[in-house]
Amino acid sequence: MNEFGTILVVGGTGKTGRGIVRRLRAAGRPVRSAARAGGDVHFDLVDPTTWAPALDGVTAVYLVAPNPVLTPEGVSSIQRFVSEAAAVGARRMVMLSGIGLRVADDSHPFKIVEEAVRTSGVEWTFLRPTWFSQNFGEGIWLRSVLDGALHLPCGNGLVSFIDAEDISDVAVAALTEDGHNGQIYELTGPRAIGFEEALGLIGKATGRTIRYIDLTPEAYLERLIDQGMPPGMARRNQALRVAIRDGLDGSGALTDGVQRVLGRPPRTFEEYVAQTAATGRWLG
Repeated sequence: MNEFGTILVVGGTGKTGRGIVRRLRAAGRPVRSAARAGGDVHFDLVDPTTWAPALDGVTAVYLVAPNPVLTPEGVSSIQRFVSEAAAVGARRMVMLSGIGLRVADDSHPFKIVEEAVRTSGVEWTFLRPTWFSQNFGEGIWLRSVLDGALHLPCGNGLVSFIDAEDISDVAVAALTEDGHNGQIYELTGPRAIGFEEALGLIGKATGRTIRYIDLTPEAYLERLIDQGMPPGMARRNQALRVAIRDGLDGSGALTDGVQRVLGRPPRTFEEYVAQTAATGRWLG
């Protein structure tokens, strides 16, 4: 597909989406950022009334399905969105899912959405990254890093953290270049580390002590519920973390996905830490 209309970036203000939008605009590509707030258009995967303005003139889509949307009703809505995107002229779709799908059964929400994309008639590429390095600096673990202690039930489990900037680079290649149709790219960093080492690297770069507190799965679940998380969501959250501990989800795998697409190795966690520490974000 050498000629493009507009490229729609779902989740265009998120960790990977904003990097994709920035790169596409720098390259002079027509791009539309779609998000619940802050994008070029208001967009919600579970609100079909927001789809038509987002899809107008679109020929390629970057699809992100955030975890809170992955209820049975949400998955059904995403399936309908995929069908509508194909029907109105989208010819290529790049979907962000997760490396854990290598061991998930067919009932996993991401697998159901992937199948909808795969059978929609568009060119497709699936990106399956491991955990983002950015989770320490702007996401789910930032508050804990600032407080000086991260409580997780991950034991000594290892994670090959991937820089979201690498994911954005890969996504742009898949959206704009030929040769990626039908490909599944598992995206990891260049080495796997534990949470204690990760926090130690952040502490060294900031001059702070940041502890990793290893919890039992039961204690972690109780902690989440005490913090107000709905029990069902808390149990899913617990299972994801315990899978890291037990090495069941592929989080510690090392793959050549970034190298295959970009012709260079992935960024290291140390590089991410140095860049983020320089912003002062971890100093509160």
